[in-house]
Amino acid sequence: MISALVVAEARLRSGRVVDIHCADGVVTALPPAGEVPAPSGAQVVPADGGLVTEPFVDAHLHLDKVRTLPLIGDAALAAYTADGMADSARGIDLARAVKQHYRVEALLPAIREALADGERNGVLHVQAFADVDTAAGLVGVQAVLAAREEFRGRVDVDVVAFPQDGVLRDPGAAELVEEALGLGADVVGGIPWIEATTDDQEAHVEWACALAARLGRRVAMLTDDAPDPRFDTTRMLAEALRRHGLQGRGVACHARAVGHYDADRQTAVLELARQVGLGLVSDPHTGSVALPVERALALGVDVALGQDDIEDAYYPFGRHNLLEVAFLAAHLLDMRSSPQQEVLVDLVTTSAARVLGLSEYGLRAGGPADLLVHDATRTVDLLARHAPPRVVIRGGVVLT
Repeated sequence: MISALVVAEARLRSGRVVDIHCADGVVTALPPAGEVPAPSGAQVVPADGGLVTEPFVDAHLHLDKVRTLPLIGDAALAAYTADGMADSARGIDLARAVKQHYRVEALLPAIREALADGERNGVLHVQAFADVDTAAGLVGVQAVLAAREEFRGRVDVDVVAFPQDGVLRDPGAAELVEEALGLGADVVGGIPWIEATTDDQEAHVEWACALAARLGRRVAMLTDDAPDPRFDTTRMLAEALRRHGLQGRGVACHARAVGHYDADRQTAVLELARQVGLGLVSDPHTGSVALPVERALALGVDVALGQDDIEDAYYPFGRHNLLEVAFLAAHLLDMRSSPQQEVLVDLVTTSAARVLGLSEYGLRAGGPADLLVHDATRTVDLLARHAPPRVVIRGGVVLT
């Protein structure tokens, strides 16, 4: 039985200062600070008026690729990021070369390090993409699944079986995705925009959604990762979710082309996403263009931010720190006012949890006793310093 725990003098983002009482892994009450004594024998964690939040949610991380950039050099990174991401598809093709180095034992140390870094930074929920294709085989998924078991009970890792090179462009990848799901991967992945023709893009989306419907899984895709309004796979995914009865069970990452649609078309796509419960994930720090985050939110679409990459062929930095990502997004998305700062924190907590369909989430009575105790007392300081939490609590147990 988990002992009782009280986080004393916790400042909620609403401004209230409360004591957070927890027992058996659940938040039981949030009375005003000092009003209700801690139960006898309870562990007391002093927040001292610091902010206490839910744990951070990383809705998009290529976990198998972490710190693989030294194995490949800068050619793919240069192609992906140059000229306003106009040649991003070529960057993906060049990045394929790193997979000649894929071995489970070679990938595991960096994967462990990324999850441990995330845990220290309060990232306790991760949607992890692992490449499944004829170049990597199942090695990336096997490595990520092994790390998931090591971190079970501390960090939740949903594994996306991700056909990075497409399924029409890479015959055999579709079968490997099904095999990966049989091994323990959770989510059907996809990257339809990389396919050669519109018909192939439609076929890619249809394959993934049909598979997810048949197996009772969620779908997570990288859509329209280029500033080209001709790309339309975000809409294709939304329509396929409706067609296959997958409402509320789909995620579109990047969707950068949506920001280059005319106003009417952009509104139509975002409204469709809202209707079918398609969550969006933006990673503005890993490319020079981004989906229209505030416009999506204004239309009722759930949006998250993601780490996306850590020192790989697409991004040379990264510490698996979602507050750092939100800090960068404040500049890249021009979201710096006080209300926008609150939204940025939502994008790595509550809104991100909705994108991933996390039902057991939220700082509330009856919610899980998963809490981050910060030194910062203001949201502006939380973002500006993007420091690790002073205390990380999972299931009422202090992790760090």
